[in-house]
Formats: sequence, C-alpha cells, structure tokens
Amino acid sequence: MSSLPPQPLSPLDGRYRNSVAGLGDTLSEAGLNKARVHVEVEWLIYLTDHSLCGATPLPLDKKDALRSFARDFGQPEIDELAATEAVTRHDVKAVEYLVREKLTSLGLDHIAELTHFACTSEDINNLSYGITIRTAVLTTWLPRLQKVIAELHTQANRYRELPMLSRTHGQPATPTTLGKELAVFVYRLERQVKQIQNTEFLGKFSGATGTYAAHIAADPTVNWPTVSKEFVTSLGLSWNPLTTQIESHDWQAELYARISHTNRILHNLATDIWTYISIGYFRQIPVKGATGSSTMPHKVNPIRFENAEANLELSCAILDSLGATLVTSRLQRDLTDSSAQRNIGVGLGHSLLALDNILRGLGEIDASPDVLAADLDSNWEVLGEAIQTVIRAEVTAGRSTIADPYAALKELTRGKRIKASDLANFISELEIGADAKSRLLALTPESYIGLAASLLDYLPPKNS
Repeated sequence: MSSLPPQPLSPLDGRYRNSVAGLGDTLSEAGLNKARVHVEVEWLIYLTDHSLCGATPLPLDKKDALRSFARDFGQPEIDELAATEAVTRHDVKAVEYLVREKLTSLGLDHIAELTHFACTSEDINNLSYGITIRTAVLTTWLPRLQKVIAELHTQANRYRELPMLSRTHGQPATPTTLGKELAVFVYRLERQVKQIQNTEFLGKFSGATGTYAAHIAADPTVNWPTVSKEFVTSLGLSWNPLTTQIESHDWQAELYARISHTNRILHNLATDIWTYISIGYFRQIPVKGATGSSTMPHKVNPIRFENAEANLELSCAILDSLGATLVTSRLQRDLTDSSAQRNIGVGLGHSLLALDNILRGLGEIDASPDVLAADLDSNWEVLGEAIQTVIRAEVTAGRSTIADPYAALKELTRGKRIKASDLANFISELEIGADAKSRLLALTPESYIGLAASLLDYLPPKNS
C-alpha cells in the first residue's frame, strides 16, 4: 500500500483548522519564533537607546528597519531558522544568529555583540510566551467566548418570561423561565471573563539564575533590576523580580485553571442544552443539505453541543496537565516546561473549537413554547410547595390551625400526577384566610415562576 503525503496529525491542524486558525499566528512554533525575534530586537534597541555598555542610540531609520524585520517575520525567516537550528540544535541560538545576520545587512555589525546580551535562553522564552499567550487569550480566545456570552444574553432576554418546568434531580420541580436559566450561565461566564481579563502576565529578565551576575560583571554601575523592570513592562508584561533561571509559571497555571473552569461551565451549558433538546424544550432548526443520521433520515442530531463537550474535556485535560507541570522546576532549572509549553496552543485550541461549536449550536435552536406549556400543564403537583408554604404563613399569622402542612401536601402529591381540579378541591377545603385561598386558587404551574423574569435585571449589560 502506498504512503500518503504528509498529513496533519492533530485534527486542530486538519479537520478543524478553520475554526482555530487565529491561534496559529501566536501559539505555533513560528509564532513563538516571531515573538523571540521581537524580544531580541527590542532588547537591542533598549540597550542602545539607553547608551548601555558603551552603545549609542541608533538612527531612527535603523530602529524602524529592525522593528519591521521583527514585525514582518514570515516564511523566509521560518525556513532560515529551521536550517540554522538543524546545525545549532538550539532554537533560541538560531534566533540570535538570525538577528545578527540582520544587523550585518543593516550595517550594524558594531552592536552585534549586544544581541542576546547577558541573556539566558529563558529570558527570551518567558517573555515570548508571555506575549504570545496574552495575545492569543485576549485577542482570539476571549472574543470568541464573549460572542457566546452575547448570544446567551440575547436568548436569555428573548425567553425571560417564557415559563418552564424545572427539573431538580431530573424530576418535576418549581417552575422557572427558560430565560432565567440561560441567564445563570451568562452570569457565571461573565465572572470568569473578569478574572481572565485581570490576569497578570509575568516576565523575568535577570540572567542565568535570576541574579544578574553577568550583568554586574559587565557593568556594576548600572541598576540592572530597574533596567529589567523597564524592559519587561515595555513589552506589556508585569515584572517578576524573584526567580530562578525561569519565570516560575505560576501565572500560567492560574490562567489555565481559570480557562479550565470556564470550560467546565461551558460543558454544563452544553449538557443542559442537549437535555432541553432531548425533551423538546428546544427544537433544532434543520440546516439545508445536512444529514443527521446515515440511516435514519428524520434525525437532526445535537452534534454541535456533543462536539463541544468532547473538546472542552480535551482542553481541560491538557490545560490541567500544563498547570500541574509548569509550577515545578527542579532546583534552578529543568526542561520539563520546554516541551509542555509547546502544547499551550493545543489546549487553547480545543477550547476555541468548542466555543465555535456552541456558538453555531445556539444559532440553530429555537424554543418550543407549546412543549413547555404542555409539560407545565401536566405537572400541577409542583404547586404543592406553594400551598404548604402559604399554610405555614397562615398558621404563623393565626389564620389557620392546620398541623404539619408539609405532610398534608406530601400525602396529596408525592409520586402522583394530579389535576388542576384535584388541587382546587384541596385548596377550597383548607382552613386559611380568604385572601390566601384566593391567591392559591388563581395559581397555575405556568404562573408559579416567582421573580424569575425580573432576575435578569441583575445581569451585566450585554457585551458587544
């Protein structure tokens, strides 16, 4: 049997490539190398701008050329780095050589030795990961999450007054509204958005073991911690003053835990929507030309939510593993983080794919008010809670002497389907005040929704 031409091993780079394409610009190997070039170039410019180590500021056109080189990093640079790394067997050293060659082409050989000056590879790597992860999360993943939240917000308000039978433990329970139940997910997800937006993306830039030893040896008159802080913050990161050779990755573990938590809320959403579809509360809008089953032509399967479940679980597995691995580094350095961090894009990619499926799935469903109404009308026993609670209030107010109203309602309703007339007869014979009796007789499962609709007023404004 003949071999296939080279194929993507991960479905994220194959079948689902279009859904996660935005992450490739930052969390791929090429995206990491582009960020490394950016950091190396900015360090050169910082050193020269501040006249450190005998350097003088570069002319503006030279600085612009260096920054354009970093910004326009593309296939030629990718190919050159691959060829260089095949010889050096060291990815960051290959980046250093690439930058040195650019300096030569710009007539800047006189500052070549400032390339990667006083840096350990991890100085470049941790800043590059900080930049790429921040960009990927805040400009690709988070906006997709916010689109899902916005759609949920829209549907929550659309159905805010649509009564729905609750199911606690899967059994008929006090009614709510469909909109209020969707609003619960909006509120939960919005809390996670705030925490993720407040992530502190840390960076270190302090040499081989975090002591600035080489820096001090080169020039003991410079306040190198201040230089480090200024440089790290100029890249949009927060400065970590106390590290080993590596930045400790605690912020990454915290971020991945928050994203995993968000994934699990989304998983809960997907399983709830799937269940609502299965009992007919939502109908699926058929997509023209689509096939639900290879043998049962009538089927419209909730595949978007099932796909989301699987990918959310994969994302959590990877991100949880990263969070557990990255916070430990033997003594001052080991390389367990190096291989692990190359899978950040995979973990985030599965979450992004799930968000894409949930967003599409939400756009392919519609509520079924007739099914919701029929279900409510078949479960008058859920008013038992209201009746026994009213009796308790009447007893307390001295308008009734009924003993153990809970037991009375339990005897009437538990495990039974009762009719409106059954409850009306029961209420009519109750020893309670006239106003209370009138309120109970007017109550229906459809109207027994408390403040469900108005609770949506507690939602934050819909994001754009």
